[in-house]
Amino acid sequence: MQRVRIAVVGSANMDLVAVAPSLPRPGETVLGTDFVMVSGGKGANQAVAVSRAGGSCVMLGAIGSDSFGVTLKARIAGAGVDVSQLRVVYGASGVALVVVNAAGENTIVVTPGANGAFTALTGPELDAVRDADIMIAQLEIPVETVTEAALAARAAGTRVVLNAAPARALPTELLDAVDLLVVNEVEAQALTGRGREEPAALLSVVPRAVLTLGDAGAWYVDRDGTAAHVPAYPVRAVDSTAAGDAFTGALAVAWAEGRDLVEATRWACAAGAACVRRVGASVSLPHRADIDALFG
Repeated sequence: MQRVRIAVVGSANMDLVAVAPSLPRPGETVLGTDFVMVSGGKGANQAVAVSRAGGSCVMLGAIGSDSFGVTLKARIAGAGVDVSQLRVVYGASGVALVVVNAAGENTIVVTPGANGAFTALTGPELDAVRDADIMIAQLEIPVETVTEAALAARAAGTRVVLNAAPARALPTELLDAVDLLVVNEVEAQALTGRGREEPAALLSVVPRAVLTLGDAGAWYVDRDGTAAHVPAYPVRAVDSTAAGDAFTGALAVAWAEGRDLVEATRWACAAGAACVRRVGASVSLPHRADIDALFG
């Protein structure tokens, strides 16, 4: 099978991840048990997820001129992602400070750095979007950039997958360009005022949507009348940091390969489950064989 072509428009961060028995409360110091420094950011995570799931991926984004930027570019490229459209801007790269507890829950603080300077897409960047089968975007870069990329994709016939994270209000012109929306409960609540009790509410803003529910699986709904709950795969969770990114990347690959979206959602759930079994965003993102092993 020829590898599907996916363009990811999004953020790249250096993740500084500390593991501790519990998450610290305000004013509290907690002794950790482990520390890793890995490449992250929702854009970079989803680009790596696409590549490992079997897609051909090009990433559009921005990294800083600091040592973190050098490392980020090398690690993203090392995962098989085309980084020819990854800008280098003067200053600091994006950084995420992550604390993970014994149950795999986490708290995250992100400083955008170079991601905030990723504006006004160039001709080659727009060509990369137009040449793709599917474009994936998130909201850790300026929403104006996401909108510009989505409109270019729509005009070229490239399907648009929007992972509307982190939660924020979105312009109508962006939502009108989205073919498939991927959100968790918090993000769904921000867009429609409804959570897991009414996934079909998302169809008021997009034609197709997936609502992820963590260990409760996911809902797929569309305006053709399909509404399917997909259960989660039971695994021992160690770190949930990039599970949503593994899910979104795998979902896009499966859809681009021609699977119907209910089956694609099941395969994506397997990717998310495979991801939570290891600590660290980029190192935990599963390969296709890992996904198939759970899916099968």
